[in-house]
Amino acid sequence: MHGLLRRLIAPSPALPVARVEAIALQLPDGRRIDIHPIRHPRARRIKLTVNERGVRLTLPMRASLRAADAFVHAHRDWLAVQWQRWSAHTRDVGLTREATSIPLHAVDVALRREAGRYAHVRCDPVDGAVVLALPPTATDACRQRALRDFYLAQARADVGRWLPKYLPSFPRAPSAIRIRPLSSLWGSLSARDGLSLDLALVLGEPAAFEYVLVHELCHLIHRHHQRAFWREVEARGVDWRAQRDYLHAHGAALKARLRALIAG
Repeated sequence: MHGLLRRLIAPSPALPVARVEAIALQLPDGRRIDIHPIRHPRARRIKLTVNERGVRLTLPMRASLRAADAFVHAHRDWLAVQWQRWSAHTRDVGLTREATSIPLHAVDVALRREAGRYAHVRCDPVDGAVVLALPPTATDACRQRALRDFYLAQARADVGRWLPKYLPSFPRAPSAIRIRPLSSLWGSLSARDGLSLDLALVLGEPAAFEYVLVHELCHLIHRHHQRAFWREVEARGVDWRAQRDYLHAHGAALKARLRALIAG
C-alpha cells in the first residue's frame, strides 16, 4: 500500500463520552432490559439505538435524565420489536472450539488451528484456509484480538485495492479513513472529511463493502442524499440499490456476528 493510502487508513482518536447510570425498563412482554445512556459532545438530540451490544441511549451533554427517561418509555413498543430482532441475530454466532470455518467476504472460509509463539491469524497462501495460531496459554481475549487484527488487515487491503480506482474522480481525498465496528451506521464522512467504515463489512459481499466506500466518498461532493448525490454514485458504476437491499437484509446478522467473534 503506497504512502497516501497508509496515511489515509490510519487510526484516529475517539471523542470523549460521559456514561450515565443505566435505566431499567420493562418491555410489554414482561422482559426487563438495561439501557445504557451516554452523553456525547456531538449529539444534538436524544437518540435510541439497538444493536448487538445492547440498547444505547445517546444524549446531548445538557439533556436532563428526566427527559431521557420519558423518551425511553415513549418508545417502549418500538424498542421491544428491535430487541426481539437483535436477540435472534446474536444467538450462536461466536467462534466455538469446534468451529471449522469463519466468515470472510460472504463465504465461510476453512479454519485451521495450530500452535504458535503468539496469537495471530493469517491466510494460508497454498490452500486459502485461515490459520488461527495460538500459544498454549492464550486466553479468549487474545483470540478475539487476533481475529480483530486479521479482519482489520483484510478490510484495509480491500479499501487499498479500491481507492486508487475512485480517488481521481473526486475533488480531494478524505483526510483519513478509519475502519472499526460501528453500532448502526455502515459508514460516515465527518465535517473534516474523515471517513469511517464499519469493520463488519468485511464479513459480507465485497460489492456491498465497495458500495459503502463509494457512497461515503461521494459525500465529498454532496453532503446530502438528494438526486444529485445518487447520480454521483451511479456514475461510478455502483449498483447501489442492490447493495443497499443486501445490507438491509443481512446487515444486522453481519454486525452481530462480528461482535460475537471479536468481543465475545
